[in-house]
Amino acid sequence: MSVSTLVLAFGLVLIFEGLVFVLAPRRIEELLRLFAALPVETRRLIGLVALAFGAVLVALARVMAG
Repeated sequence: MSVSTLVLAFGLVLIFEGLVFVLAPRRIEELLRLFAALPVETRRLIGLVALAFGAVLVALARVMAG
């Protein structure tokens, strides 16, 4: 994986996260309150699922790119 690919991926993450804050800042506050109410184990599980899904998407993108 090249440095330019990593920079591209990081830039896309920032764009999507920035859009959420621009378009729905109050929803973010509600979501943070909801997450704070969840047990730590549940938050870890959500993070693990997100990490696994992201890794699968990266692998899929690499396979599709050839």
